[in-house]
Amino acid sequence: MTLVGQLLDHADALRFDTLPDETVNAATAFITDSVAVGLAGSRHARLAQVRAAAQSWGRGGDARDWASGEYHPAATAAMLNAYQIHNQEFDCVHERAVVHPMATVLPALVAQAERSGHAVSGKALIEAVVLAVDVATTLGSAQTAPMRFFRPAMCGQLGATIGLAKLANATRARTHEALGIAYSQLAGTMQAHLEGSPMLALQVGMASRAAVMSLDLARGGFAGPHDVIEGPFGYFNLFDAELAPRAAAVQAVFDEMKRCHRITEVSHKPWPSGRASHGALDGLLTLVQEHALKPQEITRIELAAPPLILRLIGRPWKLQMDVNYARLCLPYLAATLLLRGSVGLEDFEREALDHPARADLAQRVHTGANDCLDANALVPQSLTLHARGDTFCIDLPAVLGAPGRPLSSAQQRTKFDACCDYAGMSPTRSQSLHEACLNLPTSADIRDWVGLMKTAP
Repeated sequence: MTLVGQLLDHADALRFDTLPDETVNAATAFITDSVAVGLAGSRHARLAQVRAAAQSWGRGGDARDWASGEYHPAATAAMLNAYQIHNQEFDCVHERAVVHPMATVLPALVAQAERSGHAVSGKALIEAVVLAVDVATTLGSAQTAPMRFFRPAMCGQLGATIGLAKLANATRARTHEALGIAYSQLAGTMQAHLEGSPMLALQVGMASRAAVMSLDLARGGFAGPHDVIEGPFGYFNLFDAELAPRAAAVQAVFDEMKRCHRITEVSHKPWPSGRASHGALDGLLTLVQEHALKPQEITRIELAAPPLILRLIGRPWKLQMDVNYARLCLPYLAATLLLRGSVGLEDFEREALDHPARADLAQRVHTGANDCLDANALVPQSLTLHARGDTFCIDLPAVLGAPGRPLSSAQQRTKFDACCDYAGMSPTRSQSLHEACLNLPTSADIRDWVGLMKTAP
């Protein structure tokens, strides 16, 4: 059985009624989290530019921009909502895969449900989400080469396409064509991440749009290439390391997909910054609280981490940072945590970015490699603080928000409320939306739920 065949088999077999409660609860929790994060993303300074460009691609339509409530063609709505989920670096992540699955997947599926012309239940949406996340994170987890291409967008696009086909009750043959068409549109590299470019989040938006377009083309009868996962120019050979020498290891990862739904392996983000920064922030907060350290007492902060961490957030603080750069700059993030006790959405406004006290503390942050040789690992990490003439250390085998150290229900709710408040939503409306999110498994028509996402009545 080919790897593509195994993905299609998995799609054929997956049914909501056979999902464990743990899987349904996880899917509901991460849908709830993603909606709130997406609403907060509607405050991003560059969103107006993206919306303005999108208007030239067609007005009206049958799927909504969640925050504004404005209707767009489904592919455009998917792009806008995906961009809003990822543009604040606050969306959930599968750490092993290094994939933010919900950012690409959920907006595409909701857009498809809205334009379907009939009621789509919460059960159907959850079923498609679970499938799409399984596919996206399995592909990411099987990769071994250092990241050159932007995996969250690429894996998310392929997962979203199979999820869309499931939601649309497409045949196996049509799902296969849609997957080939989606593969033919893959794009997005780590250059945007390296530069802290706003294109980073837009790559996720464009991937969500491409997934919707891929299913449309397949339903219209268009054919795509078929051997897109393990072919000579398939996903693994082209975007990762050569497949043949590691075929058994890749197969082992695919076998895992049959035993456990990967939505249960996803991590919440407690702070709106790159997940690679969260180990250091977690350790820093712990040490400061345990030893009652004050910012002025800390003379040096040292993070020892795997090479991927250093690539993602080991960049220096600099004047006039773009907000996207700052979210991936550990010196700025650590300085912010020391001064404010946390890192919040408001810490990426222009005035905060140029704050002189943060600049001073940022110069005390240093990063270096530990002995981890895995090019895709986010853990283990360790943090050392020098203060009061003493040294304080902490090891970080699991980071706050991960399945091994999950956010509590209360912490998840606090994050939800903070995101909605930042987006300008009233507490009453936020409460109604939260209740609707939690009741999604019993919802008969998710279009009513989408209507509650509009930040203003």
